Amino acid sequence: MWRLLLCVAMVPVIAALAYVAIASALMFWPANATPPAEDRAIEAWVLSNGVHTDIVLPLRGHGTDWSQTFLPADFRAAPPDADYIAIGWGDRDFYLYTPTWADLTVKRALGALAGIHSAVLHVTYLRRAEFEKLAHRVPLSQRQYDVLRDYVRASLPQGRAAPVAGVHYAANDAFYEAEGRYSMVETCNNWTGRGLRLAGVTVSRWSPFDFNVVRHLPPRGVAGSPGR
Repeated sequence: MWRLLLCVAMVPVIAALAYVAIASALMFWPANATPPAEDRAIEAWVLSNGVHTDIVLPLRGHGTDWSQTFLPADFRAAPPDADYIAIGWGDRDFYLYTPTWADLTVKRALGALAGIHSAVLHVTYLRRAEFEKLAHRVPLSQRQYDVLRDYVRASLPQGRAAPVAGVHYAANDAFYEAEGRYSMVETCNNWTGRGLRLAGVTVSRWSPFDFNVVRHLPPRGVAGSPGR
């Protein structure tokens, strides 16, 4: 009986180890290992805090004005001189009620992994100086940018930005309803990674963790090569 109980208790441990092992192994088999030769003059970025990643795009230009999608009126005080916008996807309950790690509870973490809540987008207006040294630069061609733009828009229900009223981390951010559900397979980082993969950027084929997204990008604060 004790052996049976021990075996049962080991199942989640083995599953967790296999999960991490698969994600780690896939770092060495990236998608888009040799991106097509294109003029990558548009500066996009991936912002990471070591756990979660955001896609950072120019606020205006290249045929897109994100301020027309994510309206400044949705924010408590969107900086008028912001030149970039950071966009992240995640579990609604976790995102809205865990502004700091001190707010994290076991129930909330398990709820996110179980995929029982809907998702939201977290959008932040930023000045370049606020994130440049903390982000990985991702030069894009116009074609790649268009793919990434359409990917973000497709994450909005019916393509419309519906703000979550009254919830903010700071004056320059807002939350919006989003398609999908967070789970162990479909994580916030996999949302970032999928968008980059579709755009032809070199990232892991599956990206549940932060390191799967940034492993093949230039180091933070480094311009990087145009091929990446």
